[in-house]
Amino acid sequence: MGNFLSITKSAANHIRKIMEGGAGKALRIGLKKGGCAGMEYTMEYVDEVSESDEVIEVDGAKIIIAPTAEMFLFGTKIDYESG
Repeated sequence: MGNFLSITKSAANHIRKIMEGGAGKALRIGLKKGGCAGMEYTMEYVDEVSESDEVIEVDGAKIIIAPTAEMFLFGTKIDYESG
């Protein structure tokens, strides 16, 4: 797993289930201009991985970090709760 991002088992399980349902081969996290701080995070399921992307795999869930988002995600923890 990358040094800058952690993913809980709950989040990994949820991402993997969505992938198994045909949404895509990986969840890609990126950035786009907008929002009150000038940037917004984006999340989308994709079928292809770019050579410049950072790939993190946890319990069968594949997460791709776009190069432009890496420094903004340092220390981030991805979790999932239903309710």
